[in-house]
Amino acid sequence: QGCAQKYIVKNYFYYYLFKFSAALGEEIFYITFLPFTYWNIDHSVSRRMIVIWSIVMYIGQVSKDILKWPRPLSPPVVKLEMRTDAEYGMPSTHAMAATAISFSFLIATVNQYKYPFELGLVAAFVFSTLVCLSRLYTGMHTVLDVIGGALISAVLLMLLYPAWDMIDHLLLTSPFCPLLSIVVPLVLCYNYPKLDYYSPTRADTTTILGAGAGATVGFWLNNQYAAPAYTSKNFQLGFPLITSKIVVVVLARFFVGIFVVLLTRQLMKSVVLGMLGYRYKFPIGDLEARRRLEVEVPYKFITYSSVGFSATVIVPLLHKLLGLM
Repeated sequence: QGCAQKYIVKNYFYYYLFKFSAALGEEIFYITFLPFTYWNIDHSVSRRMIVIWSIVMYIGQVSKDILKWPRPLSPPVVKLEMRTDAEYGMPSTHAMAATAISFSFLIATVNQYKYPFELGLVAAFVFSTLVCLSRLYTGMHTVLDVIGGALISAVLLMLLYPAWDMIDHLLLTSPFCPLLSIVVPLVLCYNYPKLDYYSPTRADTTTILGAGAGATVGFWLNNQYAAPAYTSKNFQLGFPLITSKIVVVVLARFFVGIFVVLLTRQLMKSVVLGMLGYRYKFPIGDLEARRRLEVEVPYKFITYSSVGFSATVIVPLLHKLLGLM
């Protein structure tokens, strides 16, 4: 286990740049950017990104606990993050997520929106590079971890891209989609590789798969029982077409949606943890009890599947009710 180290910041520009870049590979980014694309850009783009993100992150997390490559030694490295220090290093899931999200967004939008491909390519490259470099700066990964993560993500993107349309069609139309979307991730979470000591990788993986499962069920329900709330035909977000009205509506959708998502997360955390505490006879503040398999998996999965479902079903309904379509 690592411990906090004292350090002196000599370049505040790099310090804040890479601390911010590191946050682009964490939950705060996922829970804002991915729903934003669903509410304001295009349903099909968001669906593809969430599916790719879920698959890539699951493979990355499991790979860490199978390979069991250690993180950089500290000292000499100064680690600016402590939460993930208990995890193994190879591959960097920050690098995997950044590569997958940025380039899947580019691929999914380049033929639907009017913007220069070169501009999108540079933006995707800069985004993923900043996140990768942040893992080196914060002392959490080696160069090999980061390169390995980016390459694995790139290979997975190439393998999954030819099946994008087929996967998307099945997610929207198959009558088995809701059942499989819940059962398959739960089986994967309950059969996550066992470690000799506790690591947050299983909890993080369950969070990701839970959010993806809830969102997928929401996609299916929307396609079966409701017309899409908004598609790429609503807003063509090219620079010449951005007006003050569009900006206001986009921001309103975002803040209303984020409020509902965060409220859902907090409410479900309290309810599910309370029920599990009652079922397994432990106080809510007992951290060790919350790390047990029979508690951690349902706690994380139910909470974040509710978040995914809320973002794709409840929030669009609220947007429609408030006249934000």
